[in-house]
Amino acid sequence: MGGHVTGAVTALASELPEWVTLLRAPNPGVMTLDGTNTWLLRAPGAAYGVLVDPGPADEGHLAAIAALGPIGLVLITHGHPDHTEGSPRLHELLDGVPVRAVDPAYSIAAPPLAGVEPAGGGLTGDEPAGVELGGDGCGLSIRLVPTPGHTADSICLLVEREGRQVVLTGDTILGRGTTVVAHPDGHLGDYLASLELLSTYRGIPALPGHGPALADCGAAAEFYLAHRRARLDQVRAALDEGAQTAAEVVAKVYADVDRSLWWAAEWSVRAQLEYLGRDTGADGVGLDTP
Repeated sequence: MGGHVTGAVTALASELPEWVTLLRAPNPGVMTLDGTNTWLLRAPGAAYGVLVDPGPADEGHLAAIAALGPIGLVLITHGHPDHTEGSPRLHELLDGVPVRAVDPAYSIAAPPLAGVEPAGGGLTGDEPAGVELGGDGCGLSIRLVPTPGHTADSICLLVEREGRQVVLTGDTILGRGTTVVAHPDGHLGDYLASLELLSTYRGIPALPGHGPALADCGAAAEFYLAHRRARLDQVRAALDEGAQTAAEVVAKVYADVDRSLWWAAEWSVRAQLEYLGRDTGADGVGLDTP
């Protein structure tokens, strides 16, 4: 459980509801897997669809999205550029469609979604958790699930129609492998709490921001929790063995990970050190004993 995970952490979804369409952006990479997943949600016969995460500013990808209109709303799971870079251009292509994100910087022609303060600060803004976001025109129930941790502004979306549900997880849960806690914006305490919340969504498919859809969001969240706790034990052991910097912890704990990914692993290590009450060594100094 503590080793580097590269495959799917639970069974893949065998099928998705007819009201879910995947458009995968052509931006594959070590952090984006096969590319960013853009999800279109539209019930049969609905007046408009709701799009989640436009992805990069790739003209072909954005044109493919626009061709599936009408789209009445764009939602953002978090502000990383591989999910948001295409938003301004898509806003233009869709004749001014509103774009809503937790961070006002990524909202266009619409108020931001309710935010979540980092480090367990709780829900902020005007919208409580569970608020309906889709409106009547899309024929779906779309509810906000605040899940900070990967980033401070991360959310998931619980979508339901006629008894069938899916959870759009952004980068909080991926279709393959595990995600990073993007310290200092991301916070491990928040992330563990978010995984605890998502572990209650047993038997509901997870539609991630990257990688294939998973059959069981709750099972994936439980795996992630166990993996994170095992990593914390490894970090404690590395500190006990004399590691003095975040880089030294990475070298011990992530020795089985390709060195080209150590920079990303260091994000998570700094988040782990902060969670453990240790100096993150962000300025290159040694890690202080509490």
